[in-house]
Amino acid sequence: MRILATLLLVLTLLNVGLILWQWFVAWRFPLHRREATLANPPPVTLLKPLKGYDSETTGCLRSWFAQDYDGPVQILFGVAAADDPVCPIVRELMAGHPQTDAQLIISGKPRWPNAKVSTLVRLQPLARHEILIVSDADVRVPPDFLARLIGAFAGPNVGLVSCFYRNANPTTLAMEWEAFALNADFWSQVLQSRSLKPLDFALGAAMATTQRHLDAIGGFEVLADYLADDYELGNRIARLGARVELAAVVVDCLSPPMNWREVWAHQVRWARTIRVCQPLPYASSLVSNGTVWPLLCLLARPDTPAMVAALFCFSLRLVTAIYFQKKMTGRFFLRYLPVTPIKDLLQVVLWVLAFSGNRVNWRGEKLRALARGKLARG
Repeated sequence: MRILATLLLVLTLLNVGLILWQWFVAWRFPLHRREATLANPPPVTLLKPLKGYDSETTGCLRSWFAQDYDGPVQILFGVAAADDPVCPIVRELMAGHPQTDAQLIISGKPRWPNAKVSTLVRLQPLARHEILIVSDADVRVPPDFLARLIGAFAGPNVGLVSCFYRNANPTTLAMEWEAFALNADFWSQVLQSRSLKPLDFALGAAMATTQRHLDAIGGFEVLADYLADDYELGNRIARLGARVELAAVVVDCLSPPMNWREVWAHQVRWARTIRVCQPLPYASSLVSNGTVWPLLCLLARPDTPAMVAALFCFSLRLVTAIYFQKKMTGRFFLRYLPVTPIKDLLQVVLWVLAFSGNRVNWRGEKLRALARGKLARG
């Protein structure tokens, strides 16, 4: 028992160091900072796979038509079926912006388990420009997004640029919990990982690469059997020896209202996806928990050193969570404070579930996530 209590004290003190490290890399990163734009911005093609719509779809798609970008922009929207309800929305937006080079492509029934990539395979041959941008349907971008994202290609040997994203419209308590996990923790954890080694994955809300790098890895087809196609794309480009960069711009992810069951299913899918893509890093992530280890330390060893260490660790966790949330979203509500320990406690449950199964529910289809994130039906 004494050995266990000492181990829990060590884990608590370790988390103090991990939290400070996480804060330092987040503080250094120029999130939201506007860099100087390119004097001669290159032409780009946006590939936008779509399926269905919700109350936020029109606003998200309209933001791409409102880009303040001096270079040529081609937009290719792709849907699997002509009767998809998103088609009238796209046609209306194209009619309202006749000066924009935009097309709606009917890609047909998906050939692979990853329907999004199946659409990208169909869209890529129609792209007229070297730089390709891939973005999810629920992403809303600021007017200077393209200029800031493409500006990151100015560095040497850059093969892919992606950016952070935030949950911008949590409308239920369940969505607020998920938004906190994304807006306060995820982005700073990515930066913490990047401080150990160069990025070897991409963040899929919005990312840019080139036809040359895409052809070098075998095209979108090589990603079509993977759940985390964004991770796989970035990983394969990094293995070519190219750099994967993060732009300072942030995009908004807007979702329709979701209840606890829907949010929990999303979190389980995300946890299992990360686990199959990076099993060892995800397994070790349990060590980093600024609520669980201090709490267990207090229960196992209620003496003065343990109490001081636990309270300091937990207080530091709360303060840095406020900082991360504020830096990402520009605001912080006091009601989010209780979400911090709740998120940390539920994270342990998600960690267990990530290793206890491989079934995921994705876009209404039940799939199995296999080694390295490959997908299988059934």
